Amino acid sequence: MDYSSTTTNTTTSSLFFLFLLLLSANATGIRRPAKSNSPPPPPLSLPILSPPPPSPPSEPLRFGKNGHFKILQVADMHYGNGKTTPCQDVLPNQISTCSDLNTTAFVDRMIRAENPDLIVFTGDNIYGFDATDAEKSLNSAFAPAIRSNLSWAAILGNHDQESTLSREGVMRHIVRMKHTLSKLNPPVSEAQDIDGFGNYNLEIVGVQGSKFENKSLLNLYLLDSGDYSTVPSIPGYGWIKPSQQFWFQQTSLKLKNAYMKKPQPQKDSAPGLAYFHIPLPEFSRFDSTNFTGVKQEGISSPSINSGFFTTMLEAGDVKAVFTGHDHVNDFCGVLSGIHLCYAGGFGYHAYGKAGWDRRARVVLATLEKTEKKSWGAVKSIRTWKRLDDQHLTTIDSQVLWTKSSSGRRRKRTQSGL
Repeated sequence: MDYSSTTTNTTTSSLFFLFLLLLSANATGIRRPAKSNSPPPPPLSLPILSPPPPSPPSEPLRFGKNGHFKILQVADMHYGNGKTTPCQDVLPNQISTCSDLNTTAFVDRMIRAENPDLIVFTGDNIYGFDATDAEKSLNSAFAPAIRSNLSWAAILGNHDQESTLSREGVMRHIVRMKHTLSKLNPPVSEAQDIDGFGNYNLEIVGVQGSKFENKSLLNLYLLDSGDYSTVPSIPGYGWIKPSQQFWFQQTSLKLKNAYMKKPQPQKDSAPGLAYFHIPLPEFSRFDSTNFTGVKQEGISSPSINSGFFTTMLEAGDVKAVFTGHDHVNDFCGVLSGIHLCYAGGFGYHAYGKAGWDRRARVVLATLEKTEKKSWGAVKSIRTWKRLDDQHLTTIDSQVLWTKSSSGRRRKRTQSGL
């Protein structure tokens, strides 16, 4: 996350801004800078106008033969220039030997330990002010994922564009990298005018050879939560805009309709997970009595509420949201049936807390066994975190959603209780 006043030129209508001003403030706004002597941002490069090359045909994301699909979330790497970039907020005995290379080593350790099916980088992948060449920093930041030959996806935070590439330029560079499933934005046929860069969805289909092998059983929504408000009367961070919410609604409905059709028609939506960088104002609804993990700083959400939480509730398929941005928060709490989860700070060239280990979040979706001993739909989704300590300690394992509990909630609603 950042504490500068840099903004992006996101186009919105005057009617939309009048609507936003009527909404109540529900967040803490921007905090004081971590470094008061930060240099002004260098000139941004012009957007690359040519479209990215078409992606080669590839195998779909699918559940493994063990009925599992595992996602590793990496939040706030804040990568700079590599070994010359110092660490922030580490113990005194770590300062002399700590750099961006510690972040790289942590990604490598997590990949070896968890062997995920997908890695999701949720923004502030590079720290623009200290990255002298955005392309080189991006290449280094994502190098462990590329070396692993695993599928990976990335979205933008509020720092990525502060070096030598614009937000569009950063995302265009990412979508050209090896093994990435990242997309610049939805096809024009789905969203002709959508705010931001890096709004897309990923579908995870069933086990090969099962009756669900061509049906998406788990849907991921990745969105650009922006950087800073471009409205003078609205201070603070950016937010998920109406155009993005409309695309989400249309995509969710399309996926639901496909899930309820042959083959193997289902009665409701497949479960969905949402990934973006800046937390929603609803994250402030939690305290130590109703979440798992820790809250060690204020919720740095937008200073207005654009209604995306309500939009997800109405869609009905999103079971959990995963963000970064606030590095020393790593809690996960449930609100109206949707879990709102931080990953916890991952990168070493980012503010943190000396002695509080950097960490990563893992999500595991598991399929149910059918009566004929084949694999069916998603049965459960759970999560845990790992610390960058000597043993990669696992903490805070919790169940986010189960198919049976979803059914019980529907039954209570229908009975009016």
